[in-house]
Amino acid sequence: MIAPIQEVLDLLNLEKIEENIFRGLSPKDRVQRVFGGQVLGQALMAASRTVEGRLCHSLHGYFLRAGDPKVPILYEVDRSRDGGSFTSRRVVAIQHGRPIFTLEASFQREEPGLEHAFAAPVVPPPEALESDNDLRAKIPPDRIPPELCAWVFRPRPFETRPIDPRPYFDPAPQPPHESFWVRTAGSMPDDPALHRAMLAFASDLSMIATSLAPHGIGWYDDKVQMASLDHAMWFHRPFRADEWLLLVQDSPSASGGRGFNRGTLFTRDGALVASVVQEGLIRPRRGMLPSAS
Repeated sequence: MIAPIQEVLDLLNLEKIEENIFRGLSPKDRVQRVFGGQVLGQALMAASRTVEGRLCHSLHGYFLRAGDPKVPILYEVDRSRDGGSFTSRRVVAIQHGRPIFTLEASFQREEPGLEHAFAAPVVPPPEALESDNDLRAKIPPDRIPPELCAWVFRPRPFETRPIDPRPYFDPAPQPPHESFWVRTAGSMPDDPALHRAMLAFASDLSMIATSLAPHGIGWYDDKVQMASLDHAMWFHRPFRADEWLLLVQDSPSASGGRGFNRGTLFTRDGALVASVVQEGLIRPRRGMLPSAS
């Protein structure tokens, strides 16, 4: 059995087909659609493979179509600009002759500058919290639909430890705030570009769930149709994805079948290392909205 984190590392190790063209695969256990974080991480790695001496400081992506996990994804990189300090790349992910995702990424050479940052909130350390695996193990068996059992308890490439865990099924409505510690479930190579791609991969795991909290809808609920629509990320300072990072999320707004979500990531010593914003589809299924009076 390949360790889940090694499987993700293998997914991010793209095959170079031609100059500026790379090919990525999907996990064999995906049957419905490609996970958005996978396409995000692979597209960032494709862009990074065409840049030397500079790291990504920001990215903006749009999810255009559901990806087919049964066929490879081609990533075409447009070398938009190579400037004195910044490098710009545009990546198009293609399947069946059509784009499924686009990415704009900017890279910068390291340089000194003015420094300030928000302080990290005071929360319990990860060692004082239960892991997501432990929390899932406490779910009453009769609450899990049989078709979801394998998915709920599958080994995961990331370890998460929620600060205030919400029930997975039928949670009570809560304010749209959520925080948890996260790291890869295993060590990684030292390549900083790979750590940024891995964090981009992980950043798509939980953003949408924050916009569901005020509505009493759990992650495994079938009351809404969910999908990532767009994703933006900024990398502020160096970090390692295999060391604990605190992800603090909120959802300022939901409307029109879309949930808007924000997140900031801090190291254990309180350094703000990345920010992320995502809008996701949270379309209520038929009959879930109250009827007009």
